[in-house]
Amino acid sequence: MPLWVRVSLTGMADSPLDNMLAQMDRAREYVDIPDNIYERLKSPERTQKVSLPVEHDDGHVEVYDGYRCQFDSSRGPYKGGIRYHPGVSMGEVEALAGWMTWKTALVDLPFGGAKGGIVCEPKELSDGEIEQLTRRYTEGIRRMIGPEMDIPAPDINTDARTMAWIMDTYSVYQGYAVPNVVTGKPLEVGGTAGRVEATGRGVTIITEETFQYLDADLEGASVAIQGFGNVGGVAAQLLTERGANVVAVSDVTGGIYDPDGLDIEDVAAHVADGKTFSEYENAKRITNDDLLRLDVNALIPAAIEDVITTDVAEDLRADVVIEAANGPTTFDASSVLVERDVPVVPDILANAGGVIVSYLEWVQNTQQYSWDLEDVNDDLRDRMTMAFDEMVGVYDEKDIPDLRTAAYTIAMERVASAHEYRGLFP
Repeated sequence: MPLWVRVSLTGMADSPLDNMLAQMDRAREYVDIPDNIYERLKSPERTQKVSLPVEHDDGHVEVYDGYRCQFDSSRGPYKGGIRYHPGVSMGEVEALAGWMTWKTALVDLPFGGAKGGIVCEPKELSDGEIEQLTRRYTEGIRRMIGPEMDIPAPDINTDARTMAWIMDTYSVYQGYAVPNVVTGKPLEVGGTAGRVEATGRGVTIITEETFQYLDADLEGASVAIQGFGNVGGVAAQLLTERGANVVAVSDVTGGIYDPDGLDIEDVAAHVADGKTFSEYENAKRITNDDLLRLDVNALIPAAIEDVITTDVAEDLRADVVIEAANGPTTFDASSVLVERDVPVVPDILANAGGVIVSYLEWVQNTQQYSWDLEDVNDDLRDRMTMAFDEMVGVYDEKDIPDLRTAAYTIAMERVASAHEYRGLFP
């Protein structure tokens, strides 16, 4: 049995945490890391669970579970988003915190990795209830976070307003405004230009670089995007501007498809009106599963984890996969795609635009000096393209079987080196 085959403590294989650990084990074959340091890399430094009682608008009190995992701080303060979703679990946030560790290392930011979340269905909560939940959660984790300790950011079902509530709650306890305790804030309270679009813009940059590396033309290329939220929606609009032909997009209700190309401006206006794709009439409706199997030049999963399973991987007809979501491909499915010679640009690079611009926001807050949008976008492009070049350089030089493993070797080597220099205390 290969070293990287694992079963979780819960007995469930292919959980996000299992996938991450398996990816680490596979990459270790190509990088020299001492055993004692590698053992440290596999485990989060701490994970906290908090109970969050919230009084609902009708007067009843419900207790929600929240988590914050701090995976590794060898290269700098912990960094990672907070998501509100019914599927949040301790194992999920630990996997996501690990992926953040490798992501920040791969793009060479002076951060470690963290992640947080609350088990809830935001669609069933009022704005006031979400604010209460956010402030309760902030109080629960406030001893863990801080501008030089752990800097949260938005993730699934959280946004700039959520970050403003976290900043305000933390600042009230401190007695003064602390804008650099979170990133992804509104501009009016220390946010940075370009942060909202950063992840989708980064996905677009990496798609451009990938097509160039594969000696393919993005102009006229067919693209399918699973998910049309902040990441998928921005990527669809920017790729269309660059001449790509976005033929399919989707949301939780399903997808829409037009082989001649969707009118992305019309699609975006439909979504902005609060409508789902089940109500869209200007294209053929398909399922999310159908979208993943379309015959396209590029498939961009930009929704949730584990959507590309082995069954999907065996039927997948895209020329290349760009992982805009975190962990969209299971470990076994990754192996199938390697065997089928389908290139996959891993999530820890493809969706790193958000954390890069979060870093730029944090630097601006720390310096108390803001940059304009052009400067932010130029810095984002420079860091994304540099990381892509490093990844494909290692991939070619070491004859590594896939881009994901090449990315992990770079990230793990950097984190392991930091541990080796810092030593073990006491």
